[in-house]
Amino acid sequence: MLTEEQKKKIEGQNKKISDNLRGVKRKVVVFSGKGGVGKTTVSVNLAYSLHLKGYKVGLLDADITGPNVVKMVGLTGVPASNGNKIIPQEKAGLKIVSFASFIPPDQAVIWRGPLRSKAIEQFLGDVEWGELDFLIADLPPGTGDEVLTIAQRMLPEMAVIVTTPQEISLIDSRRAINMAKTMKIHDIGIIENMSGFKCPKCGYKIDLFGSGGGEAQAEQNGVTFLGRIPINVDARKGADIGKPIVLQDKEADVSISISKIAEKIKSA
Repeated sequence: MLTEEQKKKIEGQNKKISDNLRGVKRKVVVFSGKGGVGKTTVSVNLAYSLHLKGYKVGLLDADITGPNVVKMVGLTGVPASNGNKIIPQEKAGLKIVSFASFIPPDQAVIWRGPLRSKAIEQFLGDVEWGELDFLIADLPPGTGDEVLTIAQRMLPEMAVIVTTPQEISLIDSRRAINMAKTMKIHDIGIIENMSGFKCPKCGYKIDLFGSGGGEAQAEQNGVTFLGRIPINVDARKGADIGKPIVLQDKEADVSISISKIAEKIKSA
């Protein structure tokens, strides 16, 4: 049981975060039941796709122990501060905050859950996000402390769950769906990532991880199927050198797929 002092502290923190995010019109969390499904790649390109449509977008890298957003967007340096507020860094028009910007590149973050949750609370309450149409939070895989903290403090209007078509990924994504429902997130959508690979030379498509699993799961669980994203070698190369595919090649199959998903998210 919480003491009255603890309850007041939580209420105060919640109010601080709510006040700080007052200028954000729509808050979206991107997470997955397991790692290795391309969640961060989806988060980065989805954020930029929304920005390309004319929206003001912020991207919060909430994966404290495995922050990769700055690498994928080619961001360097440390965020500035303005009094008691952290000023997000900007890259190609996107406001970005990641724990990776505050630590050496190869330093391991060996923190227990409460410390990781505290860092997320600071990113929500102590960052000058300003006026945004969308704030997208890239969460760590699973249903642990950080995901719970984001759901309770950020109060997202939408959860985007990334899965691959293979059954082992779908099992874990069902857990993510159930968590989102338990946390009473209003809109829940599924993206089927790594959904087929088209040979760049002959055009033959190979379903490396199967096909259709994400869509079937969305139907079974009564949530929105947002779309499929194919495997694209150039997207992988771009992520490795900090050049998101939607900025480098708007006509690529993966960019077109993400743009269609962004349309569904902005209309949800």
